[in-house]
Amino acid sequence: MAVVVGYIPTPEGRAALAAARSEAKERNLKLIVVNSFKGGASFTAEDSIGADSEADGIRRELTAEGANFEILTLVRGNDPTDDLIQVAEEHNASLIVIGLRRRSPIGKLVLGSNAQRVLLEADCPVLSVKAGR
Repeated sequence: MAVVVGYIPTPEGRAALAAARSEAKERNLKLIVVNSFKGGASFTAEDSIGADSEADGIRRELTAEGANFEILTLVRGNDPTDDLIQVAEEHNASLIVIGLRRRSPIGKLVLGSNAQRVLLEADCPVLSVKAGR
């Protein structure tokens, strides 16, 4: 069992990571941090370096806390939503945590497609969080 979080280096991603850390600690479960890129021609060396640097920072913080964790940086050609759901299934996740961004009044009528897919397709509960103002 694990808590799986979809992470990207944005305020929403950081809010999701903070919530997932708290949930994993409270439940005494492993934390799986998933940072997924579709890859292909749009994925550059700078993207790779940035992902590695971000993962190193998270790794240092979680190690200092004594957390039980794993960080997965995936570039498999999959849609990041598919990767997140697949990792959750592989680790028998008890919870998936995702970050949501604030939307315009029109955008509020329709949830973001990635978040919607996770909510509808995941086999476990999903916690969605927003970044603070």
